[in-house]
Amino acid sequence: MLRGCDATPTTGLDLLHEAGFTTTGTAHDGPGFICRIGSPDFASGAEHPTPADEACQLTPPASAYWSYWIAPAGQDHWTYSPLGAMAQRPGPGEVEAWVFGGTDIGGTTGAPSFTPASVRASGPTPTATPTPTATPTPTSTPVPTRPGEAQVKAVASYLVGQLADGDHVDNGFVDYYRTIAVATALAGTGGQDQTLTKIVDYLRAHVDAAIFPNGGTAPPHTANVASLALLLTSTSGDPRAFGDRDLIATLTDRVCTATDADAGCAAAGDFAGSSDPLTHATALLALKRAGVTPPASTVTRLTEQQCTIGAFAGVWRSPTEACDPDLAATTLAVLALHTLGAHDAALSSAKAFLATAQEPDGGYQPYTGAGLTDTYSTGHAAQALAVLGDADRAAAATGLLVSRIVPGGGLSPDPSNPDADLPATAAAALALAGKNLADLGETPPPAGPRPDLVKGVSYLVAPTNLIDGRYHESFPGFPDFGLSIDGAYALAATGGDDAKLRAIVEFLRGGGAVGENGFTVDRWLGVGTDYAVGGAIGKMALLAQVTGYDPRSFGGHDLIAALSDVTCTKTDALTGCAGAGNYRYATSVFGQPLGIIAQHRAGQGEAATKPVEFLKGLQRADGSFPSLIPAADADRDVDSTAMAAMALALVTDDPSAAGAVDKALAWIASTQKGHGGFPGAAGDSTNSTALAIQGLTLHGTTYAGQINKALAFLASQQNDDGGFSVAADGQAGSDVRASTQVVGGATGISFATLTRDVHGLPGTDPTPTPTPTPSATPSSSASPSSASSSTSVVPSSPAAGGQPSGHLPRTGASILTIALLALVLVVAGILLRISARRRAVTGDGGVS
Repeated sequence: MLRGCDATPTTGLDLLHEAGFTTTGTAHDGPGFICRIGSPDFASGAEHPTPADEACQLTPPASAYWSYWIAPAGQDHWTYSPLGAMAQRPGPGEVEAWVFGGTDIGGTTGAPSFTPASVRASGPTPTATPTPTATPTPTSTPVPTRPGEAQVKAVASYLVGQLADGDHVDNGFVDYYRTIAVATALAGTGGQDQTLTKIVDYLRAHVDAAIFPNGGTAPPHTANVASLALLLTSTSGDPRAFGDRDLIATLTDRVCTATDADAGCAAAGDFAGSSDPLTHATALLALKRAGVTPPASTVTRLTEQQCTIGAFAGVWRSPTEACDPDLAATTLAVLALHTLGAHDAALSSAKAFLATAQEPDGGYQPYTGAGLTDTYSTGHAAQALAVLGDADRAAAATGLLVSRIVPGGGLSPDPSNPDADLPATAAAALALAGKNLADLGETPPPAGPRPDLVKGVSYLVAPTNLIDGRYHESFPGFPDFGLSIDGAYALAATGGDDAKLRAIVEFLRGGGAVGENGFTVDRWLGVGTDYAVGGAIGKMALLAQVTGYDPRSFGGHDLIAALSDVTCTKTDALTGCAGAGNYRYATSVFGQPLGIIAQHRAGQGEAATKPVEFLKGLQRADGSFPSLIPAADADRDVDSTAMAAMALALVTDDPSAAGAVDKALAWIASTQKGHGGFPGAAGDSTNSTALAIQGLTLHGTTYAGQINKALAFLASQQNDDGGFSVAADGQAGSDVRASTQVVGGATGISFATLTRDVHGLPGTDPTPTPTPTPSATPSSSASPSSASSSTSVVPSSPAAGGQPSGHLPRTGASILTIALLALVLVVAGILLRISARRRAVTGDGGVS
């Protein structure tokens, strides 16, 4: 172990250099991506890994690279740095460590084997401790499967098909209760407005028969009254004037004051004719949603029906009687009490019951000891779980419902009956559509704050950020080509500065040389070499297409032909191929969609067939895509999933691709945080949120609420200079890398359709004489993400070494036995302490 210190570091990389260490970047990414580190106090200053062990042409493999760890003052555990060394700004007393070896995408393995306290200036001599391993996350909740839009539409079509004369349910008699249930389900699924109107008109014409089946002097059919009032409130109708009846008054005028069987009163606080807690809770919900506060006695009557285990009874009971839990009654009670407010204890108890009662398949039994899960009960429970904020269990319940959909769109009632069932389908429809009776039909709140994209563009093209008006950089004097393309995408999406957009494109088309450092676009792409990077080629080809240039003749290359050339035919680690259809060295999911989009936009859909199949094969059962290829079991990434959805949405002749898109977007939506942001490698990330917006906009109507929340989150992360922070509660200040993705992503325009033709505009000479390069404020790696330069085509990999990219393609170089160093850098520390440790690394890159 080697120690060093610096009292006034500006960045993590500066601290590393000022502490006496040397670094070398990769040929593909330049010096900003740390591939080798050396010290004059070890091996005569030789940097490790040696050229014989790692060629440092491309990004090193995840199993053998320099990972970057930080521990601010007062923190005695290591945190895997979400930022690269050019973006990380150390604070007083902070300790930073560089460890050669391997880690996973979240930094849950490979941490230093010593504590931060042991290497601070005042700490004791460090002793090695076992490397911590990740604690497996309990998997008590079933993995959910979410319905696609096509499935929801099929459910609605099935319900419509069960209507007699297209306006009511006939079970040998007019079944008004089921008719109202079907109408409510259609209000949730959408797309059947004409049928819904016809049903409501039928009910209006027959309202007396529906609510007073035994005549006007007998108790009403309270279940029909309450359900009909709730339907009208949910569809902008007026429950106070339906036909010639006031449904609200029908409830409020008949609140029981005492037991009276003839009046339909089982006890004081009942609604006359209310036969059970389910009906009673529906009436409370209907009143509250109509703007009426129910009498206190009616609310008390409901709360008395809660069992000690948290469920609500299916039949009226006294507090001393045994309680038989009922899922439908529990759900409507939860929805009613949630809407009424001030019932936190009852709701918490109900939530606990629903958690313990859920079966491994995500469903619920209709009654204790039933021995099987029931669609009707599960459809109700899914609504309650969603309102209670238990998104994972709600998704698992919805997954069970999806599994019950049978040909024709209906749902089977339970495993013993494979045929579609109307009551079960109507009960499940709202949950499948992501709706619930507590807010069905409510007008969405006005769109919240929006990021100021004009200010965002100004930030991106400011002279300190767009160097020489032509490129972005993440290391002084070295253009970051991937980041520059991201900046161009942002300008194309907003139309904010066509002149600067063309200048960037011409700079890249002209080779991207700055000074005499030899770092060029050709070197970055590697077209025609052993190190051609499929993701980078796809990204550059897409830029040409977006801006009106010809990708078949761009910068001296046919980039479309190059994509075909780097499409793998088989698995071959030595050539960067993870499987047939993978693009060479596209070791992240993010890079694969870029190539697919470019090929499809070039009319090469057939050539993209195998890449599409490879991409589809990476999707998890829950709809997510990982970040890295190959992926760890826990690797699930918003950025990659959004990119995959944008690519697969182009494959219009493949039903499985459409299904994959539906599942991907549903998974993305499920990860949204309460403040509207989405998780990324750097925390609740702005660039991940922007990509989520682009993905969700593919089904913009379905996800309008989530998109609005996400945009409001981005607005909250915009700074006075117009740029955006990397993540909520992260390092303060604007970040160029994050800002490029936010400005473009906030428009919601998919990369598959993004177009801003600037080819014909007057512009700069493609090979201008460079002017002195100003020292730009380094941009951070918001997460190793698509904004990354080397693998700007890939998201969410370890942000090690200040890499502009976080994705770690295997270079093909054999990793021999080398010295593995842990470099500990103490801000404002005292002396250097030197010890050494060695770790054997096997030839295949694994640690032995």
